[in-house]
Amino acid sequence: MTILAGCASSPKDEFAGRNAEKLYAEAKADADAGSYDRAIKALERVEGLGAGTLLAQQSQLDLAYLYWKTNEKAQALSTIERFIKYNPSSPALDYALYLRGVINFNDNLGLLGNLAGQDLAERDQRASRDAYLAFKQLTEQFPNSRYTPDAKVRMDYIVNTLAAYEVHVARYYLNRGAYLAAANRAQQAVTEFQQAPTTEEALHIMVASYDKLQLPDLRDAAQRVLRTNFPDSPYVTGVTAKAAAKPWWRIW
Repeated sequence: MTILAGCASSPKDEFAGRNAEKLYAEAKADADAGSYDRAIKALERVEGLGAGTLLAQQSQLDLAYLYWKTNEKAQALSTIERFIKYNPSSPALDYALYLRGVINFNDNLGLLGNLAGQDLAERDQRASRDAYLAFKQLTEQFPNSRYTPDAKVRMDYIVNTLAAYEVHVARYYLNRGAYLAAANRAQQAVTEFQQAPTTEEALHIMVASYDKLQLPDLRDAAQRVLRTNFPDSPYVTGVTAKAAAKPWWRIW
């Protein structure tokens, strides 16, 4: 019996014979054409071939972006964190910080489009806080970066989201009769996010909670703050019928 050796062929290397520069050019062309998976494979090879070069650094940035585009958030964050850690003096560090923020920021926005009617504030806020920290580092370290103006807008948006989350939790406690927890959570929202649009409702929750707890001094103090800062509030005037308005968070 003849034994046939070598019949089982090894997987074909679709990138064989290309140097890092040629592979990178092909990856960019594939990405521009929407062939993200093929572009990612090529960029991963470029990163290995050009280790320690500027081309490898650029490949990392492109990879992080494409991982994000293909909903591979963990891969995207791992890649961008590695870039930031090992390239602290890179001229592209401002973009890396911005991308880190956007990856986390859009983690919030992504599901919103699939859950009709769900307020962003009803979701876990870890990603929002991580995005805020990335944008904050960008604006402080690179105040003149081309990405800083947009980062500041997103930071304001995140602050409003975090405030709304605190009020959402406070409202939950109020509706279930956990008045002390409701008052404490509303107080936290007022203290930390004084300029947020949800401050008005937070003060109202404090008033209602203190009233249920039979704490008239605290109730009246919260009521005075509410009247002073929001004299036309339906919580002050008693006019509760309000025209339907676009939620504050629908800005994108």
